[in-house]
Amino acid sequence: MRGRFLGLSTTSRLRVLFAAFAFSATLHGATAASDGAKPIDGGVLNIGLGTDTAVIDPSITGNSITAVITRNIVDSLVGQAENNDFTPWLAERWEVSEANKLYTFYLRKGVTFSDGTPLDAAAVKYNFDRILDPATTSSYARSLLGPVDKVEAVDTQTLVIRYRESFAPLLQGLSLPYLGIQSPTYLKKAANTTNTVVGSGPYILSSFAKGSGSKLYRRADYNWGPGYAAHAGPAHFAEIDFKYLPEASVRLGALASGQVQAIDAVPPANFRSVQINSSLQVVTKENPGVSSSFLLNTSKHPFDDLKVRQAFQSAIDVASAVKVAYLGTLKPADNVLAPSTLYYDASLGTKWGFNADRANRLLDEAGWSERDSDSIRRKNGQRLTLRYVYDSALVGDSDVTLAQAAQYQARQVGFDLQLDPVDAGEFIARTNANNYDLVSLNYVRAEPDILRTVFHSAFAPPNGANFARISSLDEKLTKAIGSSDAERKRLYGEIQEEIVEQAYVVPRYVAAYQLGASKKLLGINWATNAKPNFYDAWLSP
Repeated sequence: MRGRFLGLSTTSRLRVLFAAFAFSATLHGATAASDGAKPIDGGVLNIGLGTDTAVIDPSITGNSITAVITRNIVDSLVGQAENNDFTPWLAERWEVSEANKLYTFYLRKGVTFSDGTPLDAAAVKYNFDRILDPATTSSYARSLLGPVDKVEAVDTQTLVIRYRESFAPLLQGLSLPYLGIQSPTYLKKAANTTNTVVGSGPYILSSFAKGSGSKLYRRADYNWGPGYAAHAGPAHFAEIDFKYLPEASVRLGALASGQVQAIDAVPPANFRSVQINSSLQVVTKENPGVSSSFLLNTSKHPFDDLKVRQAFQSAIDVASAVKVAYLGTLKPADNVLAPSTLYYDASLGTKWGFNADRANRLLDEAGWSERDSDSIRRKNGQRLTLRYVYDSALVGDSDVTLAQAAQYQARQVGFDLQLDPVDAGEFIARTNANNYDLVSLNYVRAEPDILRTVFHSAFAPPNGANFARISSLDEKLTKAIGSSDAERKRLYGEIQEEIVEQAYVVPRYVAAYQLGASKKLLGINWATNAKPNFYDAWLSP
């Protein structure tokens, strides 16, 4: 399955891609097809979310909560089923040149946005041109489109994307909501798109309020769902209400009492109790992409020194810290890429890890041999202090616990790791100003090209997520996007090895979407970015 993930072959000069429309989810008997039950239309699906988003426009953020919400509002050119096959959606079919430099999409007829305007090739072109415009600040979405030369609307139903260089990962990027298509009529009028979005999806956004949640209502004339969907026509639920419930106990209580039918971020301490509850279930989907990691700022003291970075990496007992924070509900990471990502290299787990003796030796060799009365190492009168800056609205309680465990472990070899929680605005300001030593992130994408988003110099803040601020991988990351499968595998293997061995990161855990849900909630399937899809979902009596 991994070997054919891209859906792209270089064995023919030109091929036309068609995909089957039939797809049934198999997780926990979640679909109606699995038990013969007939879906019931109507009602409200209430979902409790543990983290918030300040931006609802998916084209200008990489926030995962935005993706969960807007997947119901915006459609994509192509779909990607759970088995990684690409399926028709807004595009009925597409052609890809052998060199992966010319993509031609033939759009479905009769699709309209919820404001009544047509979704045609000109509308798709407007969206992609807007994302490619640096003024839009679409750093993540722009990275998914790659090195575009030109986007052309050949006629009302035909769109062509030309590339300056070969770009193999396009279809996977197009399947994500970050490249979902919005109404140009709305976009041209909107002074600010952070708090509303108008798409062609099965639901229409009724309201969005930062710190509160989002309300969606069903679009009655929707009839162009993705090829992997279990049904055609309008969605089953009349409304979806996403509620921001940051307190784990409140979120869990709401699920247990039936006030909500699903929650994300099931608290680790309560994971087992939800599992054994006869009316509830937990469905876990491991994220592909960049594992949850500390990214070390290599551009400034003290992490500009390889030995200090390697010492910090060796000082952290990842397995113990993850066990303390997540109580066995998540797996420790052994690589910068998660196991479900194409070209993941399982062998790297043996090339790094917790080794306090090594950490102490490396710090001595780097000149941090003195210690003060607090046992913190010193060099030239300066303490070995690290500032871990994080957005307190996005980093949950368990991640804070993990950071505190790492803080304790690092202190044993002489690091003074300081936790520095800030709000979203301050986090952006601090990282843009290069005023941090380490941050944490995980990026969800089944395509290893996600490494370009996180480690190419073009995406250093304020242009993206290269918080390690490295440039040494630029050539390989650029070459990999247009190479053959065998060459891509080789290049991404070398890239993963350098990231780990040069200690640009400390991998922490394999992130996963953990959906706690009523057993009456049926029909959920999963996107390849490990997010639940609610288009087929319905509630059993």
